[in-house]
Amino acid sequence: MTTVCTTCGLPKDLCVCDQIARESQRITVMIERKKFGKAYTTVTGINEHEVDMGELAKKLKNKLACGGTGKDGVIALQGDHLRSVKDALVELGFSADTIDVQQDRRQGPRPYGRR
Repeated sequence: MTTVCTTCGLPKDLCVCDQIARESQRITVMIERKKFGKAYTTVTGINEHEVDMGELAKKLKNKLACGGTGKDGVIALQGDHLRSVKDALVELGFSADTIDVQQDRRQGPRPYGRR
């Protein structure tokens, strides 16, 4: 006997809850400048109750070959991955229409005289 999904009521092998959750979210990707001018790519807008943030962060880190973390509804990836993170999210099942990529807003020279 197959088990039934508690959310949609369909059998587990036909359940589409995860797919619907991925398509219904509004995701924002942007660059943040942290200490010493380091760039971090942040992915926000993912509901952590519907999508496993730890697993998604792990897949993104493997795909983009970088370090990072996923907690409190934000995935922070070390480095500037603004161009490639949208493609990686689409490969992982998110809709391209719901991903908003905000361009890097660089603010003058880096702190401490570095260029």
